[in-house]
Amino acid sequence: MTRRAARIGLLTPAALIGGTALALAAHRPGLAGAAGPGFWLAAFLVWLAATLAARDIAALEPGHAAGRRLVRLSVPLLFGLLILVLWEAVVVGAGVPAVLMPPPSAIAARFATALPVLGADFVQTCLKSALPGYVIGCLSGLGVAILADRLPVLGRGLLPVANVASALPIVGIAPIMVMWFGFDWPSKAAVVAVMTFFPMLVQAGAGLAATGGIERDLMRTYAAGYGRTLLSLRLPMALPFLFTALKVNATLALIGAIVAEFFGTPIVGMGFRISIEAARLSLDMVWAEIALAALAGSAFYGLIALAERVATGWHPSVRTG
Repeated sequence: MTRRAARIGLLTPAALIGGTALALAAHRPGLAGAAGPGFWLAAFLVWLAATLAARDIAALEPGHAAGRRLVRLSVPLLFGLLILVLWEAVVVGAGVPAVLMPPPSAIAARFATALPVLGADFVQTCLKSALPGYVIGCLSGLGVAILADRLPVLGRGLLPVANVASALPIVGIAPIMVMWFGFDWPSKAAVVAVMTFFPMLVQAGAGLAATGGIERDLMRTYAAGYGRTLLSLRLPMALPFLFTALKVNATLALIGAIVAEFFGTPIVGMGFRISIEAARLSLDMVWAEIALAALAGSAFYGLIALAERVATGWHPSVRTG
């Protein structure tokens, strides 16, 4: 343990300091676009130091929960910083044109200067399109799953159709929804609702079917009807399945809203901005929109994961996490 801690204490600062120096050196007038073998050797050594440090950090087994959370956070954080640093160094050092791949520094600068535009796009795509469609799709999927559970004939006929319909391509659904609901956010919300409906339907159906026969027999001995059994036993037991669908749909909702905007939208929105700026070869703005979408999707996913830990603390996957 002492030897591993010593390696972590040596390799982690070496990777961070070396990576920062490498990214700064890439912007020197004599080096930018004309990096020599020494520069690429240094980049390899930084990558190697960061990889070894992450390996040793991941192998740590702290005895308390705070230490384990710190270890789980440190590894992806170190790798994320390494990717950004090497991205900056390689793109600038190799002289890659900005229209092909802008460096992270240019993306960050564009992100900072375009905050009003990015804010308007976030409201249009995430709050007006993705969020309403997400809520509608998940609630309707859960409702239909309960109805199919209550009526087995409906369930046997509906679930195979749902599995087939879940494979429908979004590029085929989006133009139809635009024709039905217009160019504003309702058509994008409709696309998101369709995309999120089927994962919730399938997962909710599996969750409702996961309740054991012993538990159901116990509820019958209490003279509990279908509604009481559903609320007191079957839905709580299905929560891990429901949260799986909610987390999957958190990413599908944002993807669906962005792609749907490619097929007609007001002059605002992430998908609209990406398509327009890509046509103008303004790749730094495209990557700024991608970064915004990644931050929004990760935050939404994190909120759902946090709610899952609170609501399903009894489940083994949460207790042992």
